[in-house]
Amino acid sequence: MDVTDCEATTEPTDLMGAFANLTRQVSALTRSVQELRVEQRDLQVQVHNTAAPPPYPTPDVQHAPRSSRPDDHPQVPEPNVPLPERFCGNRAGFDAFLLDCHLLFSLKPRTYASDYVKVRTVISLMGGEPKKWAYTLLNIQDPVLDSWITFAEALESMYKDPNKQSTAQSAIRALRQGRRPVEEYITDFRHYAHDTCWNETALIDQFRMGLSEPLKDEIARVGIPPTLEGITRFCIQMDRRLRERRLERLNTPAQVSTNRSPSSTVLPPITSRTSVPATPSEPPSEPMQIGLVDGRLPQAERERRRRLRLCLYCGGVNHQARTCPVKPTRGKPRHIISPLTVRKSSVSPLLMISILLQWQQMKIPLQAMVDSGASGCFIDTTTASRIGIPLYNKNTPIEIQLVDGSPLKSGPITTESALLWMYTGTNHLEEIRFDIVSSPMFPVILGLPWLRKHDPYIQWSTAKISFCSPYCKERCLQTSHTMNTILDTNMVRLGVQVPPTYQAFSDVFDEKGVETLPPKRPYDCPIDLLPGAVIPYGRLYPLSEPELTVLKGYIDENLRKGFLRPSTSPAGAGIFFVKKKDGGLRPCIDYRQLNAVTIKNRYPLPLIPELLERLKTAQVYTKLDLRGAYNLIRMRHGDEWKTAFRSRYGHFEYTVMPYGLCNAPATFQHFVNDIFRDLLDQFVIAYLDDILIFSPSLSEHRRHVTMVLQRLRDHHLFAKLDKCVFETTKIPFLGFIISPGSIEMDPQKIQAIHTWPIPRTIKEVQRFIGFANFYRRFIKRFSDIIHPLTQLTKSSVPFHWTSQAQKAFNTLQERFTTAPILTLPKPQLPFFVEVDASEIATGAVLSQRSPDNLLHPIAYYSKKLNTSEQNYDITDKELLAIKRAFEEWRHLLEGATHPVTVLTDHKNLEYLQSAKQLRPRQA
Repeated sequence: MDVTDCEATTEPTDLMGAFANLTRQVSALTRSVQELRVEQRDLQVQVHNTAAPPPYPTPDVQHAPRSSRPDDHPQVPEPNVPLPERFCGNRAGFDAFLLDCHLLFSLKPRTYASDYVKVRTVISLMGGEPKKWAYTLLNIQDPVLDSWITFAEALESMYKDPNKQSTAQSAIRALRQGRRPVEEYITDFRHYAHDTCWNETALIDQFRMGLSEPLKDEIARVGIPPTLEGITRFCIQMDRRLRERRLERLNTPAQVSTNRSPSSTVLPPITSRTSVPATPSEPPSEPMQIGLVDGRLPQAERERRRRLRLCLYCGGVNHQARTCPVKPTRGKPRHIISPLTVRKSSVSPLLMISILLQWQQMKIPLQAMVDSGASGCFIDTTTASRIGIPLYNKNTPIEIQLVDGSPLKSGPITTESALLWMYTGTNHLEEIRFDIVSSPMFPVILGLPWLRKHDPYIQWSTAKISFCSPYCKERCLQTSHTMNTILDTNMVRLGVQVPPTYQAFSDVFDEKGVETLPPKRPYDCPIDLLPGAVIPYGRLYPLSEPELTVLKGYIDENLRKGFLRPSTSPAGAGIFFVKKKDGGLRPCIDYRQLNAVTIKNRYPLPLIPELLERLKTAQVYTKLDLRGAYNLIRMRHGDEWKTAFRSRYGHFEYTVMPYGLCNAPATFQHFVNDIFRDLLDQFVIAYLDDILIFSPSLSEHRRHVTMVLQRLRDHHLFAKLDKCVFETTKIPFLGFIISPGSIEMDPQKIQAIHTWPIPRTIKEVQRFIGFANFYRRFIKRFSDIIHPLTQLTKSSVPFHWTSQAQKAFNTLQERFTTAPILTLPKPQLPFFVEVDASEIATGAVLSQRSPDNLLHPIAYYSKKLNTSEQNYDITDKELLAIKRAFEEWRHLLEGATHPVTVLTDHKNLEYLQSAKQLRPRQA
């Protein structure tokens, strides 16, 4: 029997109709819901516009955005902002903590609507010492708690880094990109840059300094964008491109083949105008070698080189592929030689730095050349022997090759120095040993091993070096507050300890001894004005912010010492500043008007050559430098008002003798001479505040030094320990290097003349002549040589740098570099005077014969002929040369033990004594 289910017999057409009907109903409901939502939103806007509640108070926060604040839409929930991290007194994190608090209050203004809530919230986020400080304020109900702004300022005064600027400057100087992405370096750089207060030029320079070597190469190749924002954008783009290239090198290794194949490729290197050592992150690659590999550049690289006008073969600049200097002409690969463009420049091509060498108690300043092409550290043979460096034989001689591959002419290096201390800058100290070579042009050479060890940063544009490598931080730098030291041609003397022999006189070297007002003495400085002189007063100089800071400190310090006092004087000189060698500022009082109406004190300063002649028997030396100098003498009572100066911070007058008075040197020399009157020329010479003690033996010397130190103590005078040198056989004094029986020029002064730029104006010529004239006694025929330069100083002649002037300038530089060592006169030996005359000058040499039977010069002398003297005949000129020489050295030749021998190349002078009749001039 068949059974049938009636419910299962519905027709398909009925089902389709029902489904369509339901779909239409759902669509209608959806549209209704959307329309209701739109109406609801419109109603809410209307209600908000017609009955908006008063706004919540807006916190006064710097850098807070002025639009779309949470309190602009009260119906919108405040964002979920995490609380700042707890602040426990770490100054480095204070700025971030305060910024987080400001952001919290600005993003949640309804939660933190009142100052009361803000202040208590911040206190709750404190810990350690800051919390103790805040709880004290809460306990006493300090009014500072009533205002968030006031509380934030109080918090800043307590915990903000007081040295924020210097901290940022030190950090930014030490910042390096290394192998990080440049974006991370830029983030760190911007973090510190804001607090350095540097201008954009300085920031750009520092930014470049910290970049990786590949990025520096790219900047050198394409140029520097003019803005910091521009250079950061460029570096980001280029750094990404360099990272892509590294990935390409890793993922697509070069295939070397001698057969033609489309798959053979060579990745071209990134090159620049100067060759740089390859870094570990940049494996070196070679340009395409046509005879070795027949590959093609990737299209992107080819387009880049075309766009930047680079060589399509090697990637270099200033040439095309067809003239590429590294492209082999035959099928063999060859070594790549970087082309150099040489041009004349007024900037010295050498990198010279000042160093200070010390061994035992000897300290010698020298100039060193930094040479990455040198394979070691060297010191000149002559320099080493002159300054007395201990030398030792090397265990194994070292062969040295020159640039052209030829061996050193002097042969293998067989000698080395003792282990010396070397200072470069104020706080970079190292132990170093030098190999001894013949290098008369450069006393010291620091080569590639030294550069690799210290890894300094060299700022080529200003010839400055910065030491900030990990090696230097750990072993060389002597200060903890900074890991960066910049050196230039200025030197800071190395401090020493008081030798044990003189420990009993440690009080004479006390730094605080000169911080009290000196006693009244008969030598108090007077200022006597010319009869009828008008009381002078000068202009008030405008000063920069750094100068005002130094001025305020100078005034406060000297008021504290009693060296200054407020004044109501009718006089008032101006004050300005000049830069010191170390970059600091030295205050200068403009006393020119006062000096013009002051009666001059003609007390003489010693003649330096005469002082040096007193040292003829000396074997041991000690040099003392008085601390405080002119400030060791009081102004005469009643004359203080004449020293008054005006400044932004008031009107002041000196109670001690200031620098700048015309009679100050004479007054001070009179004072020093009277103190040591019975010792002068016996074993003491004094030139202003420089005192030299000399003795024939060490035992006598110690007795002499003790007497001098006792004399200083008795007169309440103090010496500057860091400028004193004890018990040495070679010593710098008044611009000379003195050793037993001889005297030579200071190597630093020689280097200054050797690197002197070509003068461009009359004043620059005069400056060079004045500097060179100080050492004229070392230069034979000095007046003859310098004559073309002196002609340029005439006001009647237009300034024009001639070929004769250039020749004279070059000759002087050469003569100073090769100047001889002069011997000190010995009265027991005969003197020889060699004379000569030219068309424009006379010259002479004073010599003595040494035990080696050779004539050694004592001094050179020359003097220009005036117009009438130039018309003399040659006999009279030669005779005039003899006359001038005997006048110059009369104090040595008069009463000489042996007859004086005159050497001349003019034969006619032999018959002068037998002449029947002499002309009046000859008689």
